[in-house]
Amino acid sequence: MSFPYSSAAPPAGQVSSSENALPVEYMFTQIMGAVQKSQAEISDLRQECADLRLANASLERQIREGFQQQNGNGNYYASSRIGSGFVTPVPGSPQLRAKSPFLSPHSIPSLVTTPTSHFPSPLGDNAVTPFQLGVRDIPGFYVVIPAGGAGTRLWPLSREEHPKFLLDLTLKGRSLIQATWDRLLPLSSPLRTTVVAGPGHVKSIREQLPDLLAHNLICEPGPKDSMAAIGLAAAVLAKRDSNAVIGSFAADHMISGDDAFLSAVAEAVEVAKKDYLVTIGIAPSHPSTGFGYIRLGNKLGIKEAPNARLVSSFKEKPDARTAAAYIGTGNYRWNAGMFVTKATVLLDLLKEYKPELHDGLQKIAAVWHDEALRQTALNEVWPELEKIPIDNAVAEPAAAEGKVAVVPATFGWDDVGDFSSLADLLPAESNQPRVLGDSSLVLTEQVAGGIVVPGSGRLITCLGVDDLVIVDMPDTLLVTTRARSQEVKRLVKKCRDAGWKQLL
Repeated sequence: MSFPYSSAAPPAGQVSSSENALPVEYMFTQIMGAVQKSQAEISDLRQECADLRLANASLERQIREGFQQQNGNGNYYASSRIGSGFVTPVPGSPQLRAKSPFLSPHSIPSLVTTPTSHFPSPLGDNAVTPFQLGVRDIPGFYVVIPAGGAGTRLWPLSREEHPKFLLDLTLKGRSLIQATWDRLLPLSSPLRTTVVAGPGHVKSIREQLPDLLAHNLICEPGPKDSMAAIGLAAAVLAKRDSNAVIGSFAADHMISGDDAFLSAVAEAVEVAKKDYLVTIGIAPSHPSTGFGYIRLGNKLGIKEAPNARLVSSFKEKPDARTAAAYIGTGNYRWNAGMFVTKATVLLDLLKEYKPELHDGLQKIAAVWHDEALRQTALNEVWPELEKIPIDNAVAEPAAAEGKVAVVPATFGWDDVGDFSSLADLLPAESNQPRVLGDSSLVLTEQVAGGIVVPGSGRLITCLGVDDLVIVDMPDTLLVTTRARSQEVKRLVKKCRDAGWKQLL
């Protein structure tokens, strides 16, 4: 579209009625020309993007076919999962994004995923002071990684024999426990890093953590919750080093911002040296009803730990309105279950609040380095130990007596407690579901949100359904909504009651 424009001036003595209009018409013509040029450029860019997508798809298909021919197997998924569906492979590269949450040496590399963004809540006067972390290694600091739980809210992706901490849920080629190991290793080295796990997971953990020393893998006969697991590690480590400061960090959590995390741990160690039980409080990014909360108390005034505060109280998982009220005050942090303390201090607290549990763990630790006596003690004592979380056993009563401190931190954290939270951690195109696995196996039309796990190798197609959770495994199919993903554990119970224990 264009407008005629004359540059001729009006006759002398006459005033043209279009004298002011001509410049406007000219400007409009110029604008329309620029718009048409931009549209043409956008069209060219779209065509280039389409060509690139086709070229990438073709290249990826050629690579996949090359791998299949090299392995002598026409089905990539069948080679790693059909059968039991859960084979623990050799760890993959930490730098490359895999096609499957099940680590495999035959995974086809793709793009490195973008780090998860984290937006902390307003903190009021509780802003965090930068903690100067010099040399990473902390002498006398021992890392304890409890690797337990079946991750029932992530079933059927997570199973009792292959729980979520053994899975690569970020598609970066490292499982959650491997990522935890990588993150903490700079502070302790393999000599001072201990894993506590059940007998069914020992073999898989050894395969995924080849640098884990044999005497640093503590096998608990059965699940007794976090207090028994962490308490046993504390009792064993106290026998090795009476001055040991231990830090307990779950094997199945995801963290973004490693430098901020390591600084918070280093600061917590300084507080623990003052005989406190120390936890790390996570800056809440939203009013979650799925996490417990920590109410911040007064500042401790420790020079080496400028951010440390007393814990005023621990709060159980709140309802939505209460969670929003917590966030609004700026005085609450998420309780991530991270604890740092002297091993002897933890045992003293356990003796005060749970004496029977303390005595049982000390009896086992006393003979730990004699394999025959250890097994006898475990068989006799472990079944009788109380099953209780560390929060209820010692943290809550100790906080009421001013014995628990918190280091507020700003790194991103998620316990990946269900498929909804997992979906938030995965990259996706606008108005498309997240895909944990090979995205070429998922085709959608008018579908927004949700998460799809193409774990069987079959093609999954979706039409006009939003925010669904679809987990397609070789032996099981789960379909639910993101809104009800917290309730998946109810299906696990139903499967057990219906006689499908072999699928759990």
